[in-house]
Amino acid sequence: MSSSKSSSAKVLQSPSPPPGSQSALQRTLTWKDAFWFSSGVPALLLFSIGSIAATVGNISWLVWTLSISMGFLQAFTYAEIAGLFPNKSGGASVYGAMAWVRYSKFAAAISVWCNWLAWTPVLALGTSLAASYVLNNFFAGSAITTWEFTLLNLEWIRPDLTMRINGGFIVAVLFLFALFGIQNLGVLKAARFQKIVAIIALLPLILVGVIPLFTNGIELKNLLPMNPLSGSWDMAGFQLLFGGMFLAAWSTYAFETAICYTSEFKDPKKDTFKAIISAGLLCFFMFTIVPFSFQNALGLKGLLDPAVVSGEGVGGAMAIMVGGGVVIGVIILLLLILSLLLAIMTSMGGASRTLYQASVDGWLPKSLSKVNKNGAPTRSMWAGIILNIFLLTLSDYTFVLAISNVNYLLFNFLNLNSGWIHRLDRPKWSRPFKAPNWLLITNVVFAFVNITFLGFGADIWGPGTLWAGLISAGIVIPLFVYRHYITDKGKFQEGMLDGADGASAEKRAGIWPYVAIGAGIIVMLIAHSIAK
Repeated sequence: MSSSKSSSAKVLQSPSPPPGSQSALQRTLTWKDAFWFSSGVPALLLFSIGSIAATVGNISWLVWTLSISMGFLQAFTYAEIAGLFPNKSGGASVYGAMAWVRYSKFAAAISVWCNWLAWTPVLALGTSLAASYVLNNFFAGSAITTWEFTLLNLEWIRPDLTMRINGGFIVAVLFLFALFGIQNLGVLKAARFQKIVAIIALLPLILVGVIPLFTNGIELKNLLPMNPLSGSWDMAGFQLLFGGMFLAAWSTYAFETAICYTSEFKDPKKDTFKAIISAGLLCFFMFTIVPFSFQNALGLKGLLDPAVVSGEGVGGAMAIMVGGGVVIGVIILLLLILSLLLAIMTSMGGASRTLYQASVDGWLPKSLSKVNKNGAPTRSMWAGIILNIFLLTLSDYTFVLAISNVNYLLFNFLNLNSGWIHRLDRPKWSRPFKAPNWLLITNVVFAFVNITFLGFGADIWGPGTLWAGLISAGIVIPLFVYRHYITDKGKFQEGMLDGADGASAEKRAGIWPYVAIGAGIIVMLIAHSIAK
């Protein structure tokens, strides 16, 4: 048997970790549990539905539809590579890193790090928005709502950017620790809790997506003309489109978090594919119908309301859309807060497992691979909480979101390309699901389309956004160097993967992974240089 085939068998047949293990996650989930974990993704609409409309204009609903369509097709590549590693947690970036590690350890480390750095800010963004809902609607005008203390002026990074502590910060941190306590109970209890919250919290988004279309019909005056905000389809118009696609990707592609739990599935061969596709179908419905319904009911003028753009006025707008009064408005507001908490739990669960597996595999500090008696990756969750407490002190959350998405599209580029690398290097490995060749190739094209969105659109969200995002991605390099070359003496952990160091398996992809990275960098820089 070839070394590749042998290793595949070893990975697929390795035993599940013993219950109560202090060093490994536990196999207690089915695909349905992972579906409920990823059900918080549609709530990410609340973060940027106004911002994208303010950027692209009347084509806002089209941007959301195109973006979720791309995200759904890309999920099939992720489903294939996840099936190769049933004993790994952490999601698509971890499985993609196993393709890149034979060609560049640094590219592999960047893939994992960028995925975590893209996901974990949901904690800060979600809790801050939930806190603003609570304070502005139930404590308006009180001292806790208006109080603020500036810690540091950061205008040298971005105009009007500061570090500060205010009432919103305090409420957001309380939300963070409450959800941390739930996640600490273990993945199965957290999944059951999230299922209950999801059934309740998704209701307002579904109602807003459906009811106005039946009560008011299609309002073409709110959907036409199909021109970008610049007024015409010139270079500036396409840049606005790409900027919208850039930011929408952070929300619409995010259901790939459903495969963060592969090593916790009872039957990973079957559950992995079911989890990501079922989550994708939910998101396809929500990301097409809800933005369309919003624009159809409110028009561009309504979407450009400053309160809607910031996210704080989305609840009031939704109440108007379903024809409700004050009582309905309060109910919708409470449900929206639950929706945000659902999104935060989705992020906390997925991001912590990415960090956990990155530690187990040897990319990041060893201490992050510890789990508690319930099988929860507590130390990885603590790392996310500490970072997000820092992010909560920043005054500009759009900046945080944009930098987060720079990292997300870098991860996306590397991971979509990992599909064909795995095909070449591991042709005989068992694949519970194998994407059609045409779809695998289409997703490679999408990888370069997404890197074009990155180059063209990042700086629409503020000068220097692209470079700030690239710098944040590079932070992993010294972390990886310390772990791999100092702590582990240049060797990966035994059993991580055959040929992880490139020594025991043929690199059949040749120079093409390097060509792909080089081409990606060139495409990004060209797009950035010609963007207005």
